[in-house]
Amino acid sequence: MRAPDGSPKARIGDVLLAVEDVSLAFGGVKAISGVSFDIRQGEIRAIIGPNGAGKTSMLNVINGFYHPQQGRITFKGRTRSRMRPYEAASGGIARTFQNVALFRGMSALDNIMAGRTLKMHVNFFWQVFRHGPAVREEVEHRRFVEEIIDFLKIQDIRRTPVGRLPYGLQKRVELGRALAMEPELLLLDEPMAGMNLEEKEDMSRFILDVNEYYGTTIALIEHDMGVVMDLSDRVVVLDHGIKIADGTPDEVKRNQAVIDAYLGVAH
Repeated sequence: MRAPDGSPKARIGDVLLAVEDVSLAFGGVKAISGVSFDIRQGEIRAIIGPNGAGKTSMLNVINGFYHPQQGRITFKGRTRSRMRPYEAASGGIARTFQNVALFRGMSALDNIMAGRTLKMHVNFFWQVFRHGPAVREEVEHRRFVEEIIDFLKIQDIRRTPVGRLPYGLQKRVELGRALAMEPELLLLDEPMAGMNLEEKEDMSRFILDVNEYYGTTIALIEHDMGVVMDLSDRVVVLDHGIKIADGTPDEVKRNQAVIDAYLGVAH
């Protein structure tokens, strides 16, 4: 994901989101302690570390599910100290989850359509009776969703209830729902968890394509170090809620603190 001379990709831009001295505790348990890093426009930014390192807690702070006791989050130049998940989503931050969070009785198409909710402007009356402006707006949003279905190559399962789909396809549908929100920043919490090798290869390709084709900035939590090193432009490493390293994949995999705390051996 870097140029042949090791320099950053030309498409990586200015800071999109900054985490500044963030601390989060639950009672006497510190989940995050004074962590700072940034995510730049157009990059794939990995967040790694052992179990209990505070990675998912950090994503929950970024999308407003948790509010830190210390520090701040700056997104697109604005400080969001008490941002709620709804505000994060409407502002351009979308999220997938460690455990698949889909409507299992609904089709793949309808699950992805659910991601368009915040983009709908017709009032509740028209939506309930599916008449006039509501029909026209739904056609427009459905066209966008069909493009996502084509992009993710899930045309054959578009009408299938997601509860009947293999796990790898469920994860792809969840990615589609997040893309339906047209995010500027996409948060992926262990998108490869539970997948076999073929499914991981497919998901890796889609993540790269989302980044390159849509120009979406991505923050990624992942335990598969091969995936992290192949996909990421930069990596931040947490251990027990503390940042222990931050840099390119090559820099991180040679960092002795990372090897001792997480990797175990030099890669």
